[in-house]
Amino acid sequence: MPRDDTIERALTGGSPQGVGWFRFYFADERWEWSDHVHRLHGYEPGTIQPTTQLVLSHKHPDDYHEVAATLDEIRRTHRTFSTRYRIIDTKQVVHDVIVIGDRLYDDHGEVIGTHGFYVDVTDSRPVRDELLSAAVAEIAEHRATIEQAKGMLMLIYRINGDSAFELLKWRSQETNVKLRVLADQVLDDFGQLVYEETLPPRSTFDNLLLTAHLRVGATETAVRTAS
Repeated sequence: MPRDDTIERALTGGSPQGVGWFRFYFADERWEWSDHVHRLHGYEPGTIQPTTQLVLSHKHPDDYHEVAATLDEIRRTHRTFSTRYRIIDTKQVVHDVIVIGDRLYDDHGEVIGTHGFYVDVTDSRPVRDELLSAAVAEIAEHRATIEQAKGMLMLIYRINGDSAFELLKWRSQETNVKLRVLADQVLDDFGQLVYEETLPPRSTFDNLLLTAHLRVGATETAVRTAS
């Protein structure tokens, strides 16, 4: 196996432990959850059918109205969004989560819902030792790119380094793009934003993060053409 692929496997080995996907269809208020999101709420996959009522029932009382308002706005504006709130699972354990969502389209290009992912950023969540291996430590330039991308996500979403890494790793696996390539694209995308003293709206970063994999091929082609 090429050294490059060995390093990639060391970087992305194992499934992300703190990230899971969701889909929400506007017409019939239908939700779909990944296995991880089921377990995040305290359910075994396949044992319940998520509904808006169920989703809201797990929100921390202090966050309930904000989440309900966000859902109403998403239905009305169909916008990209990110929000942070607390979930109370079936065992009454509180989880601090970030939810990032983008428009969900049908085959005709019509917006029919929203889809995205949950990131569990609860401070007490165990840190996985296998996130960094000896192979990663040997390749400083790869680590530097990933660390920079992590730093950007930490700043934008106010999460710790482990959660930022899990987020990058999950996007890498979901889009089948190598982790360091995706990190490099995120760096490039964020770096091209034009602003002065105030950062752009967080929805701008949400969209770039969720679509970075779509620009990887274009970026590589442009580099080859320029050279």
